[in-house]
Amino acid sequence: MSLNQLDGHTILIGLMAYPIRHSMSPTMHNHAFEKLGLNYAYLAFEITNDGLEGAVNAIRTLDMRGSNISMPNKQKIIPLLDKLDPATEMIGAVNTVVNDHGVLTGYTTDGIGMIKSLDDEGINIRGKKMTLAGAGGAGTAIAIQCALDGVKEISIFNRDDEFLAQAQRNVDLINEKTDCKATLHHLEDQDDFKKEIDDAFIYADATSVGMNPLEGQTLVSDPSWFRKDLIVFDTVYAPRTTKLMEVAEEAGVEHVFNGLGMMLEQGAAAFKLWTGKEMPVDYIRDILFNGDN
Repeated sequence: MSLNQLDGHTILIGLMAYPIRHSMSPTMHNHAFEKLGLNYAYLAFEITNDGLEGAVNAIRTLDMRGSNISMPNKQKIIPLLDKLDPATEMIGAVNTVVNDHGVLTGYTTDGIGMIKSLDDEGINIRGKKMTLAGAGGAGTAIAIQCALDGVKEISIFNRDDEFLAQAQRNVDLINEKTDCKATLHHLEDQDDFKKEIDDAFIYADATSVGMNPLEGQTLVSDPSWFRKDLIVFDTVYAPRTTKLMEVAEEAGVEHVFNGLGMMLEQGAAAFKLWTGKEMPVDYIRDILFNGDN
C-alpha cells in the first residue's frame, strides 16, 4: 500500500495527545504500513482531557482500529474504555487502544519498549538497580514493567506535586506484586538524589524535563553525579540530544540514550496489537535514526 494510495477500505489509527505535532509516530507507522503493503493510515490528533471523551467515542463511531494515547490522556482515558489487559490494569496508564468491533481495550507498551530498546543495545537491566525520575504515564509504565521483568531494585523520585500519590502507588504495587524492592524519594532532596544515582546501574528520566517547553533544562546539571559506567536513559527524543544527555556525555558516560529507541519498540508492540504483524523494526529504525522521513 503506497502512502499516496488511500482508498475507501483504508483503516484509520490515531494518536491522541497534546502537544503532539512533534511526534514521529505517524512517520514510523505509515512507513511500516507501506513496507508491509497494509491498507492503514496513522494520523495525529491534538486532544486534551476536555476533548478526550468525544475522541474516544469517535474511535467507535468511525470504526477506527485504535489509537495511541499520550500525555495528558494516559490515565484519564481509563474510565472511557471497556477493558484493560492485566499488566496495564496494574500500571494504571494506557498508551494504546485496540478497537475490536466496538469493544475498546487499553494496553501500555511504554515499559516494554524501554526494556526492548536497551536489549537492542546489548544492555540487560534485569537483576540490577534503577534510579527513576518521574511517576507520570511513562514513568509508571517503566517502573511497573521493569519490576515485572526482573529489575532487582527501583528508587523512584518525584516532586511533591500531583504525581506524588501515583509514585507512592507505584512503590506499593511493586513491593506487593513483584520480587523487586521499590522505594519512594523526593526530588527536592538533592543529596539523596545524588546518592541513589551513584548507587544505581541505570538512571532513567521519565519526566518531560528537557522537552518543549522545558527544552534546555535537566534534573541533573552536575557531571560529577555520573560515573562513566552508569547507563543514562532519557525518555525524551525531541530534541535528539537533551540537556541531560549533554551533561552525561560531558561526564564521559559511555552509554547515553534518548527515548527514540523506546519510541520505536513501544510502537512496534502497538503495531502488532493492531495488525497482528511484526513491524519491520530495522527498516523503521534506519528511517527514524537517520532522518529519512
